[in-house]
Order: sequence, then structure tokens, then C-alpha cells
Amino acid sequence: MSKDLQAWLTYIEGLHPKSIAMGLDRVKIMIDRLQLHPTFPIVTVAGTNGKGSTCAMLSQIYLNAGYQVACYSSPHLMRYNERVRVNGIEATDHELCTAFAAVDSARLSAGAVIELTYFEVGTLAAMWHFMQSGIDVAIMEIGLGGRLDAVNAFEPSCAIVTNVDLDHQDFLGDTREEIAYEKAGVFRTSVPAICGDEHPPKSLIDYANSIKAELKYLHQDFDFICSDNHWRFFADDEVLGHVNYMLPLPALTGPYQLNNASCALAAVSALQVKLPVAPTAIMTALQEVKLAGRFQMIPASNTNPVPLILDVAHNPHAAQALAGNLHNCKSSKPAKTVAVFAMLADKDVKGVVSALADEFDAWYVAGIDHVRGALAQDLANIILALHPGAQVKTFIDAAQAYQQACLDLKATNTTESCIQMDENDKIVVFGSFYTVSNVMQVLYAQSKS
Repeated sequence: MSKDLQAWLTYIEGLHPKSIAMGLDRVKIMIDRLQLHPTFPIVTVAGTNGKGSTCAMLSQIYLNAGYQVACYSSPHLMRYNERVRVNGIEATDHELCTAFAAVDSARLSAGAVIELTYFEVGTLAAMWHFMQSGIDVAIMEIGLGGRLDAVNAFEPSCAIVTNVDLDHQDFLGDTREEIAYEKAGVFRTSVPAICGDEHPPKSLIDYANSIKAELKYLHQDFDFICSDNHWRFFADDEVLGHVNYMLPLPALTGPYQLNNASCALAAVSALQVKLPVAPTAIMTALQEVKLAGRFQMIPASNTNPVPLILDVAHNPHAAQALAGNLHNCKSSKPAKTVAVFAMLADKDVKGVVSALADEFDAWYVAGIDHVRGALAQDLANIILALHPGAQVKTFIDAAQAYQQACLDLKATNTTESCIQMDENDKIVVFGSFYTVSNVMQVLYAQSKS
């Protein structure tokens, strides 16, 4: 009996004894077995934060320019299908199952069985599907680091490192220099290498120079200037060309999105000979691009009684960006901002809380049903240690925390609630993809009821 998608996902999760096993040897063997040698251009996107936004922008730009565009990203929020998209449309269950079956057949063939991780199978299946789909360009997001990530087994026509900060230290190192070296591993000799970090670590620069990559830096080889309603992207370089675009602000909110957009436009400029794009396609794409869970604002409605912001910020760098966005969108009228917060225990919880401690009037803290999930009480203790006197409530999961926050904000009797609702109040859900996903599932269920 053939497997359905959930059965396949359960199956591939158990193929390797480790959930993360860095290295490219297994994937390269599989690439040869499956004959996954694409002739279309690939843009590889690495970085501590901003990968998903940059991928979304690139995909929308090339789609608006008339190309057949594939995009592979991770993790997902609601459905695995979100990770594998062609022309903005998620792969169907049938398409994914067919791709998984092709990978598994190759894995078991040729005598030696190859043990693959969940992410490795997913990456190979995505590329297999893309090669069946007749695409013109693939945008591939690195899952972890860069140098030893499965995506890096494929040869890019352009590689991007959006920024470098501390995250995944157990695998990548404890300093920016160590982490930058891992991310710089996506660069290739004589291939455009885009860096959006405003202060690139020396290790990244040294590695790019050592392999003679065509390294191009933000604020040096390409740059942008922002005004109230517009921004200007420009470059004057033999690789990037001579470009000067006056553009409306991107649909994705936050000053840091201009860094991400600049990386995307630098890549588009570097690939103009292979993939020509008109300025009008760039302009419309940046206004149309959408990405769930990145300062995603959801207005109040009959099913969602309180304005909501969803943000997957899960490290100090992303938390600082979230704090900046929250500060910039504060109403001049009195209003309360309530956090629904859950994180993985192996993340820098103190760094995240410190970045956001002054932004919330109350914290609704939850656990995550995952082996790496932090306990709600442990999170609460960290919040209270850093911010004595904070109003903190604990819950089993983010769904319960969100639902109680809605009830409390709607309450009119302050003896029943620690807070009282105003029309400008809002709930901010953040801390992990798991946190945002948990609340999105509630919103989806409410919309169907």
C-alpha cells in the first residue's frame, strides 16, 4: 500500500539516527544516483536571519519577470508543502510523495543503503521535483549554516549571505567569526557572492578571497538610501552592473527588510545576463511579496478579536529587529502590547527577552511540545529575573496562551484580568516557528468554524 504524505514524513524522520548530521558526502552520492545535475541557475541563500524574506523577494521578482520559478525553504509553519513551491504554488501531497518515493528508491539501490536525515531527503526530493517541473531558476534556502548543509551540495550561479549573528552555536561555533566561516562555505570560485552583513566578519572575507569568489558587499559594492515612502537601490560594479532603481517601500515591514531587498536586487543584478529582469518587475514584486510569520499583522475580526502580530524571531538579532518594528508602530494613543512567547531551550532565551523586555505590558508564556522545547516556568523565571515586576502567566502551549490573552484583553473587570482592553491593544506571538505555527492553527480552526 502506497504511503500518504504524513506516512512519508514519519518514515523519513526515522531514516537517520540523528536529526541533524552535518556533511555533504551522503547527499552527493544521492545526487549522482538520482542524476540531479540541474542546468537552470540556482541562487543559494544563507544567513542567520532574513533568508526567508530574501528568498520570497527573489521568487516574486523572477515570477513577475515571467520566469518559471522554484523555491525551497524551511521550516514550514502549517504544512510541509510550504517548503516546496513552483511559481508560488505549494507542491501537492501527490507530487511530494512521488518525489520522496524516487529518493527512497535511489537510497536503497546500488547495493549500499544510504542513511539520510529528514532535511537531506527533503532537499533531494525538492530538487527532483523541480527538475520534473521545467523551471527556469531555483531559489534555495540553506537550512543550517552553509558549508555542510544539504542545499550546498548543488552548485549555485549566485550565493547570498544575508547577515551573520549568533545562532545554532552547537553546530556552527561560538563566535561570529566561526559562524561566518560556515556560512561563507556557500560561496564558489568566480561566482557572484553577495554579503548583506553591515560588518562582515574577517573569516567570511578571507574565505571568499581565498577561493576567488566575486564577493560584493552591502554599503561598498551596492547600497540603498531610504526616504519616507521610497527607497533607492544602486550599484556601480562590473559584476553587478550599473543600476539605479527608485522603488516604493517593500510590502514586508521593517527597516532590515531593505537590507534583505538589497541582497535580492544585488543577486538579480549579478544574474542579468542569464536572467534579464526589467525594473517594472522588481517594483511590482516588492510591493506584492508576502511571507507568513515575519512581522505579519492580522487585524481584529469576528474570529480573531484582538489585532495580532506573528513573528518567528528566535534569536537576539531577530528580537532586536522585532523590538524596532514594535517601537515604530506604537500608537500615540494609550495601548497595551501583550506577548505570547515560547522558545526552544537551546536558543539564547536571555538575549531574546533582554531585547524585548521593554516592549510588553504582560507576558503569556508557553511550553513547546518538542524535545528541545523550553518549559514555560523556566521562561517565566528568566523574564522575571531580567524584568522584576513583569506580569507573567504560564501555559501548556502557545494556543492556550493566545486564547487566554484574547479573553483577558476583552475583559472589562480588572478584578478578573491583569489587563483591560483598548481598541489599540495588540498581541505579539513570537519566539519560534513552533510558537507561530501553534497560534496559526488556532486561527485556521476559528476561520473554518
